[in-house]
Amino acid sequence: MRRLFAVVVGILLAFMTWPAFAVSVVFINPGKSGEAYWVAAADSMRAASRSLGVDLEVKFAERDQLRVLSAAQEIAARPKADRPHYVIITNDYGLGPKLLSIFEGTGIQCFFAYSPPTVADQATLGKPRQIHKHWLGSLQPRAADAGYLTAQALIAKGRAAKAHGADGKLHMLAIAGDRSTPVSIHRNEGMQRAIREAGDVVLDQVIYSDWNREKAQQQSAVLFERYPLARLIWAGSDQMAFGAMTSWERRGGQPGQNAWFSGVNTSTEAMEAVKSGRLSALAGGHFIVGAWALVMIYDHANGRDFADEGLDLDRPMFVLFDARAADRFLARFGDGKYDSLDFKKYSKALNPGLKHYDFSFEQLIR
Repeated sequence: MRRLFAVVVGILLAFMTWPAFAVSVVFINPGKSGEAYWVAAADSMRAASRSLGVDLEVKFAERDQLRVLSAAQEIAARPKADRPHYVIITNDYGLGPKLLSIFEGTGIQCFFAYSPPTVADQATLGKPRQIHKHWLGSLQPRAADAGYLTAQALIAKGRAAKAHGADGKLHMLAIAGDRSTPVSIHRNEGMQRAIREAGDVVLDQVIYSDWNREKAQQQSAVLFERYPLARLIWAGSDQMAFGAMTSWERRGGQPGQNAWFSGVNTSTEAMEAVKSGRLSALAGGHFIVGAWALVMIYDHANGRDFADEGLDLDRPMFVLFDARAADRFLARFGDGKYDSLDFKKYSKALNPGLKHYDFSFEQLIR
């Protein structure tokens, strides 16, 4: 009898510590289905959904603004019984306000990950849960950190190599993503802060390559002709950095020896470039934002609202990778192996004693 009682108590405790609400989520992924960063974002989210028991659907928009909107319209038009409980969206290309309008009145709750509405947007949209009650909140990596960390490291490399021009200054070119996405804007701000603090760096020109490797290659070829003193090339993504590297190599240059490049993201190609020295500075880890967003949504659905930590969260997530950290990353997450992560331990609903979310990426590669 005692044994039976113990079994019953054990089952009841299991139900008490594992919320039973089945959560369904759709993520409108703004990137391409073959793009390393956005594939990593989707894969880590799938790992989190399996760990937490969340029903996740990912829809790639292939970097097409119209496909983002059409995906949202298709989800909103589904029969009520087939609609997800939540949708995770981004404010890439400034589409956030339109997306909120599409989901208004559908019963679908919206969460912004990666890039939320800007301060200017919020002048008309209000804050989460104010005017748009279905807008639950947002989570973004502190994007300025990526620009700041990589620019700092790049400047240090230039100084160590004595890559100053005839004027005694280090000359830098910046290859940014786009003009409107908050992530791009904030990365640029971080880069410019590092330059201001340095005091011996001239930013010759900022160009926008729309996150595109080929475009960065073409544009940088022109810049290298225009600015012969430039030896530091800061890029807002690894792919744009690689495009500029190709252009430099076609001029007979050697990345990491007579010009120094930085990038952002955690593709295998980028990690290998850090290890070989071709890429002099790399920051990343922010692809995991979508997985953290699923943890927050899971908790919200199961009675642990994240509102006590804020509705518009901007958290540090970036890691500056050296060769050693790149080796650790590849050993643990190479080929998209994110199932080694147990996202249950980050949930407040599953861990009642957990008071604050820790969304740093560094903890995942220790």
